[in-house]
Amino acid sequence: MPTTKAAVELLAEPLTLRCGAVLPHRLAKSALSEQLGDRRNRPGQELVELYRTWSRGGAGMLVTGNVMVDPAALGEPRNVAVPARPDPAVFREWAAASAGTEAQLWVQLNHPGRQSPRFLSRQPVAPSAVPFDDRGVRSVFATPRALTGAEIEAIIDRFALSARTVLEAGFRGIQLHGAHGYLISQFLSPLTNRRTDAWGGDAVRRRRFLLELVRRVRAEIGATAALSVKLNSADFQRGGFTEEESLEVVRELGEAGIDLLEISGGTYERAAMMGLTSETRSSTRNREAYFLDYATKARQISDVALMVTGGFRTVEGMGAALRSGALDVIGLGRPVTVTPRPARAAARRGGRRGRATVPEDRYPAGRQLAGDPVAHPADASRRLRQAGGPPPRCRPLARRRGGQ
Repeated sequence: MPTTKAAVELLAEPLTLRCGAVLPHRLAKSALSEQLGDRRNRPGQELVELYRTWSRGGAGMLVTGNVMVDPAALGEPRNVAVPARPDPAVFREWAAASAGTEAQLWVQLNHPGRQSPRFLSRQPVAPSAVPFDDRGVRSVFATPRALTGAEIEAIIDRFALSARTVLEAGFRGIQLHGAHGYLISQFLSPLTNRRTDAWGGDAVRRRRFLLELVRRVRAEIGATAALSVKLNSADFQRGGFTEEESLEVVRELGEAGIDLLEISGGTYERAAMMGLTSETRSSTRNREAYFLDYATKARQISDVALMVTGGFRTVEGMGAALRSGALDVIGLGRPVTVTPRPARAAARRGGRRGRATVPEDRYPAGRQLAGDPVAHPADASRRLRQAGGPPPRCRPLARRRGGQ
């Protein structure tokens, strides 16, 4: 484990992506589901204020929460969504939230597929008409209808349109959400994609949807805007998307020219991204990075920049992950809802070993919030509403239990 000072120096190094974009350092805010859109699924003022706070906190790159490519296909009631006839001006104030800072602000584009709750969609769509196995999850989500070939093409068009719209509004990059059981992930998994046409039937055809999205979105945003994919290392379900298949997808994504790959894992039924599966060993928790082993394997297959999100709690743990060479960017999700200025906090840690990035008693690794089926909390959102809009205050950081 590096000293705190050495870890801070590693975190402070800039990173130049393939497209030429430069991240000022290695700390990034990963996507969280904020649910701060208005009743018309447009960015609300609270969302703008939240991202101003995070931008001023010194993050090198911020990825927004789910921005859905179709208002008729929402994962949560207050998702921001891009309509069929979008106006980039609607998104400009949000895109400008990072103005005056070094932060790169990227939009995560998504389609829920079958993960649209019953109260939002009586019959969601998916690659195949496969319901959830878990009885509790199945009570929340209706059995989906299988998409037609024409509908698949139309969804690809919506991703491309959405990407062009938000780039015109001023955002600096795009992330395609291909993890956690959403539509792209559903196409990749043999459990949820049982098609026998051009979009399924074997591993090559199952990944066609994602690769076609990458091709179309890149064509819309050009070579100098950042393009990222968030991908499951596996979905941790028997008969599902395996690590071997995932690594082959990594190889093809690298060849397709993406700029950054964010590694995660799991689904609504198997929440590996939260450290809640039996596969998340105590040794993995102790070193903090949930998907470091997979990142090491991915590094051997592709030279695309890698971001790992999940489990990081200390500056020393982040520095150790970077020093291993397995990854390039540290992704923080839930921690930034508690400590919205992690980069500045990390910079102050130099020379003070044993100080945590996140108070473990407030947000220990693997803890799931009640009432959130995916465990992507909107803590900062609630605090903003309770405070009437101003940015959340940053509390002093506490010592990690055990003194390390």
